Amino acid sequence: MIEIIGLISPFFGLIALGFVAGRIAPHPVSGLAWLNVFVIYIALPALFFQLLSKTPVEKLASVGFIVATTLATFVIFVIGFAIAYVRSGRDIPAATIQGLAGAYGNIGYMGPGIALAALGPAAGVPVALIFCFDNTLHFIMAPLMMAIGGERQPFAAMARQVFLKVFTHPFIIATIVGVGAAILGIHPQGPLDQFLQLLANAAAPCALFAMGVTLALRPLKRVPPELFTIVPIKLVLHPIVVWLALGLAGPFDPVWVGSALLLASLPTATNVFVIAQQYEVWVERASTVVLVTTVISVATVTLLLTALATGLVPTHPFLH
Repeated sequence: MIEIIGLISPFFGLIALGFVAGRIAPHPVSGLAWLNVFVIYIALPALFFQLLSKTPVEKLASVGFIVATTLATFVIFVIGFAIAYVRSGRDIPAATIQGLAGAYGNIGYMGPGIALAALGPAAGVPVALIFCFDNTLHFIMAPLMMAIGGERQPFAAMARQVFLKVFTHPFIIATIVGVGAAILGIHPQGPLDQFLQLLANAAAPCALFAMGVTLALRPLKRVPPELFTIVPIKLVLHPIVVWLALGLAGPFDPVWVGSALLLASLPTATNVFVIAQQYEVWVERASTVVLVTTVISVATVTLLLTALATGLVPTHPFLH
């Protein structure tokens, strides 16, 4: 466990550093705008492209893995939504945000850095695939459920909104381009490869620091009672359901299983707060869920990686 803590502590340390900086430096959240542009539109897309463009094509066509992980995430969304729907008196918009809070992990900002450090370069492909398809699921569910819950809009307008969110997202574009490059055998060489790698190496530090600052600028005002349901759903139940789904659909490479479990164990994505703001539903509580799950995930992610490394979870030991 000491080795695992040493492995992941720099990543959570970057979040903590950003949090402290956000509390000390008197700057508004808008000051993060250009750093977020760099992370979302440049550094992380470069990372995904670098990982996928150099991957053998046959590894990218893992339909069973994609179906199992995406279906597991959908099941978690349904569970979270159903509990919240009953508890909130059939408030579909609020239940939707709570369902996303339980199912939508921080797989963009935190996922690649921690997975590559813990599992090695072989984790790059499953991380990119999970990110692409999980995000597509969330981009579909959010406007669909909000439309059912009262924000009525024509089907064509909703379909267009979903299409644009999916196919203009820089991470998904980078994934598509990277897969295309792998299929065509196009591999950047020389200065271009070094330039892309330099951008890719900057992705995790900048993303995690920005996440810490963002959390610091949204202080915890009160603990919503829903937190006691959402936290175990996100940090415990989600990886268990993913593990069961992969067990039924497998066998898969141990690194792919470990990557899927790790991504499922990550805290609620900051995007859940962004979606809550967009629809003006459950905004303060969404911010609280992001903060609390991030803090608690320091322990739960450490325990999961230790369980994987020691064989308590029935997969093969880590491959390096």
